[in-house]
Amino acid sequence: MPPARRGPPPLNMKKINDLFFRLAELTLVTMLSAMVIMVFGNVVLRYGFNDSIISSEELSRFLFIWITFLGAIVAMRENAHLGLDTVVRKLGLRGKKVAFALSNLMMLGCCVLMFYGTFKQHGINATTRSAVTEIPMSWVYGVGYLASVAMGLMILNKLVRLGRGEFDESDLIQVQDSEEVVIAHTTGAAK
Repeated sequence: MPPARRGPPPLNMKKINDLFFRLAELTLVTMLSAMVIMVFGNVVLRYGFNDSIISSEELSRFLFIWITFLGAIVAMRENAHLGLDTVVRKLGLRGKKVAFALSNLMMLGCCVLMFYGTFKQHGINATTRSAVTEIPMSWVYGVGYLASVAMGLMILNKLVRLGRGEFDESDLIQVQDSEEVVIAHTTGAAK
């Protein structure tokens, strides 16, 4: 009889991936809420009391940078980025695979450039502090590391899955139709 296993079950990659994106979404909600509170509070203070909190404007700008990059990561997972699929839809299966691979390789190249650019700027940003809150700017712009690595890993995963043949033909089109288009196609097909 094998010995009883103790402790929690091992985490698989899907659970870790889902946990990362839940944390990213929670962080986005928290940052957006903080930004709204700071901006609205400053508007009320400015117009109602002729006063303001100096650091809230700077922190709001920094939060906006992080929200943009974290939002791009979440949007990439859901294939919610803008895209043009007119030509790809007309291609055969082999053409769709080639277009999928090329577009993902170009996006991977952009991720490499973003990581490299963030790395090159890191030394300057680490020694530069923000004007009001005196936060090292490497904390503000360091989100480039997170975004480039997270998106790069997602792209690599797609390329590996493409190589293994795990994609259906419909998965090779990386653009989601809007709800209006889906409804129009559904009602048009029903008639």
